[in-house]
Amino acid sequence: MKILHLIRHAKSSWKEPGLADIDRPLNKRGKRSCRIMAGEIYDAGCRFEHVFCSPAVRAQHTIRGLSDHLKAAGIEWTTDAGLYTFYAGDLLEWCRGLDNRLSEVVIVGHNPALTDLVSTLGDRYLDNLPTCAWARLEGDLTSWMALATGTMVLTDFLKPKIFI
Repeated sequence: MKILHLIRHAKSSWKEPGLADIDRPLNKRGKRSCRIMAGEIYDAGCRFEHVFCSPAVRAQHTIRGLSDHLKAAGIEWTTDAGLYTFYAGDLLEWCRGLDNRLSEVVIVGHNPALTDLVSTLGDRYLDNLPTCAWARLEGDLTSWMALATGTMVLTDFLKPKIFI
């Protein structure tokens, strides 16, 4: 069994138009969403083990914000440049390279890559994975290399607007 926990970064700020995309921080709403979603995601079964995060500031601030509101969980993460992508194909290839000893992985990344990955791998189409939303995909797979269209089931999906 392989499980993917996918978290889209929280809402980012566009206050500084000259700022490079990778350097955009979270805005006030994004920070609030992290506070709201941390416990909800944890209570839904994500234990934040084997966490991998995009190097983008907004993604780093998202996992830091979730971690700050789940101090007892002791969340640690690895930053991976391969997760700063907007293409599901890149993300799929990254996932196929995961160590098969890992059965559950958390990815903090970007759209449209995450939404498209859910729709590709999952058993149903997802129109949008909103900012700071979480989706869990489960597949009866023994190898990450076996990830392919329709090999997983979307078992959970939470978004901040449910709790606001």
